[in-house]
Order: sequence, then structure tokens, then C-alpha cells
Amino acid sequence: MTKFYILAPEIFLFLGICFSLLLGVFIKNSYNLILRISLLLLIITAILIFNSDTETVKVFSNTFIKDSFSNFIKVLIIGSCFFVLISSQQYVKEKKISKFEYPIIILLSVLGMFFMVSSNDLILFYLGLELQSLSLYILAAFDRNNLKSSESGLKYFILSALASGLLLYGCSLLYGFTGATNFEIIKNNLNSQNTGAVFAMVFVIVGLAFKVSAVPFHMWTPDVYEGSPTSITSFFAIVPKIAGIAVIIRFMDTPFKNIIDQWQIIIIFISIASMILGAVAAIGQKNIKRLMAYSSIGHMGYALAGVATGSDYGYANSLIYLTIYSVMNLGAFGCIFLMRKDGEYSENIDDLSGLSKKRPLLAISFLVILFSLAGIPPLAGFFAKFYIFMSVIENEMYALAIIGLVTTVISAFYYLRIIKIIYFDETKIKFDELKNTSLNGIILTACLFLASFFIYPSLLNNLVISFF
Repeated sequence: MTKFYILAPEIFLFLGICFSLLLGVFIKNSYNLILRISLLLLIITAILIFNSDTETVKVFSNTFIKDSFSNFIKVLIIGSCFFVLISSQQYVKEKKISKFEYPIIILLSVLGMFFMVSSNDLILFYLGLELQSLSLYILAAFDRNNLKSSESGLKYFILSALASGLLLYGCSLLYGFTGATNFEIIKNNLNSQNTGAVFAMVFVIVGLAFKVSAVPFHMWTPDVYEGSPTSITSFFAIVPKIAGIAVIIRFMDTPFKNIIDQWQIIIIFISIASMILGAVAAIGQKNIKRLMAYSSIGHMGYALAGVATGSDYGYANSLIYLTIYSVMNLGAFGCIFLMRKDGEYSENIDDLSGLSKKRPLLAISFLVILFSLAGIPPLAGFFAKFYIFMSVIENEMYALAIIGLVTTVISAFYYLRIIKIIYFDETKIKFDELKNTSLNGIILTACLFLASFFIYPSLLNNLVISFF
């Protein structure tokens, strides 16, 4: 019974999903009901995680691990998912994709992420990954009446299936050369002389890099972000990224710990390439969702820079970065949900022209969030990058730090360009006044967090570092 108690959040979430599915089948027009149940399930799951012990426990032949690291990531996933669902309520209804399956599929992907984050075995990890991936395939093409959405779903499915295949191949090679699927046994059997296992590691990293849309495996990101409904795009931009980076940290810290000299250069290359492409490719974008896609690629580069250090301090700073990144993106997509004119949602950046004159509060929100994304002090985005650069410099990776600083300056250009359009260009259109209390509340909370973070930045820092 003790073993099953360790899995209480996962079991509860699974049973809740099954119950919601039954309700949705037997009750017509049950979207609102299922959404409320889904939000309640997320809250109760978070409470179950909070109430669990912080000590490290391994169950089911050491395949499932529960520790403070996995608990933190799960709470971050739940929080992000909760606010994405709330902020996108009105959008989902107006776009007529308010089907009861929508929140259920999102919860299924969250369940897959839970197993990924807590996996201590290749088989459990892959099962969790596929549960998440299958859910995301459906979500990307959820608006089936929209050609762009169907196209993005198909594109994501094909490319993601290829990445999953490469990852599975890497896992099977890893098992073949080490004789185990358990992370700790792999760690003990793995060394630099085991060439086959090192070769397998490359395939695993490729698969994981695809899932977090890191360069050069980012090709799906701009098209999927643009084509998917904005509510799905906001989910894609935040929640899978958290789980992906957490899994990468888990892999680098346990099975691949003894071959850091082999994987470190790969992660450094991916990090640098992501930062450069994210900064440069976003400059010419006219569609705000494509811009957010390139922005997320760049931000994943910074998060991976912390992972590249191979130190607990670097891993902790990557988690701090992820937390602040989640808040910034929740706020950014909240503002995008308010870009609405005569019932139609706009994605064109030029439509923000003169926004400050007609919607000053929305303009200020955009200002705070974009400044934070650019890493302008004293906002939270600055501290996120500052901690990453500190961990990189501490490990004497000066080239990585310099490239990171240069790309930060370049990326600031396209964020400042949007602010210029909002405050200094002539008004083109006037967006609708939306009385959406929950959405406005989320944007306000995100802005307050980003603006006041400098008062006590060490609070989050100390919390995360304590996990390592």
C-alpha cells in the first residue's frame, strides 16, 4: 500500500480523467462542467504533492522516483496548466473548440509529463513521453475546421514521431550496451570507453532536444505555433518545455553523469545555436505567434546553458529560469488573447500600432512582459538570465556567457520594436474591450510578479537550490 501512496497524485489524476471522460460521454454540452472538474483535479493533485514527504523515495523496482525535484516540477506543470486553461476559456468558446475532450486531453498530457519527470527507468520514461506526445498531436490539430491547424497537427505528428523513433533507438542501444534500463545501473555501467553507449546517448539527446524545440531540431516550432489555436500554442510554449528541461536534467544528472565530457559539448552547441537562431530569426516576424515561437527557442537556449554546466548550481538556475519563463509567457499569451477586434482575434504585430492611446493598461502590460522577456533590469527576466550567466561563468565557460550576452542584446531589438509600435506608431485598429476578469487577473498577477521580483530575488533562488 505504501508504494501506491507514493503515486497518489498520479493515481488520483488518472481516476479523475476517467471520471471526466465518462461524464463527457453521457452528458451533452458538458464542456463547462468538465473544465471546472479539470481545474479542481489540478488543485487537488497539487495539494497531494504538497502534502507528500520531501525525502527521496524509489518504488516499483526503482523505476519510479519521488523527490523534491520532481515535486517542484510537477507543481510548476500544474500551475502553468491551470492558468493556461483559465486564460484561454473565452478564446476556446469563441473559436468553437469548446469540446469536453479538450481539457481531458490536456490532463492526459500532464499525466504523461508526471511519469516522465519521476521516471528512473528508460521504459517508464518512454511510456510517459508517448502519453504526452500523443496528447499533443491531437491538441495541435484540435481545430479541425481550420486548415492551418490540421496542417500544423500533421507536421508536428510526422516530425515528432521521427524524433520519438530516434529517441527509442537511442534507449534500445543504451540498454544493449549497458545491460540495464534503470538509470542508476546505466550510470554505474557507463563510461567514456563504452563507445556504443556514448553513441546511444547522442540519439537520446536528439530526441529530447526536439521535444524542447532546441536548434537544430526546432523546425516544427514556428509552423505549429502559428497554425495551432492560440490556447494550444500557449500550452505548447510553456508546459511541455518545463517537463522537457526537467527530463534533460534528470538524464544528465543520473545515467549520463559519468560521461559529462562527452555530452557537455553537445549541450553547449545546442544552447548556443538556439540562442543565436532565437535572437536573429525573430527580427523579421510579422505574426506574433511565430515571434513567440522563435522567442521560446531562444529561451530554451538559455535554460540549456545552465544544464551545460553539469553542476547542481547550474541545474537549479535552469529551474529558476523555467519558473520565470512560465510566468512571462502566461502574461504574454494573456495579452495576445486580448488582441481581438469585432469578434476576430488578431495575430498581426502591426495591429498593435498606437495601442497605448486606446488601451493604456494593456499597453503597460505588454511593456512589462516584453521588457522582462528581453532581460531588462530590474524585472524578473533579467534575474533569470543573470543566474544562468553566473553559473556559466562559475564553470569558466566564458565563450558561452559572451554569446549569451550578445544574443540577449540582439533579441532585445525585436521586443523593443513591438514596444515602439505600441507607443509611437499611429493607431490602426481599436481592440475590443473584454470584460474577462480571470484573464485580466492573470495578466496583472504576472506583471506584478515580474516587476516586484527584484525586491526579494533570493526567495525563489534559495527554494530551488535546496532541491539539489
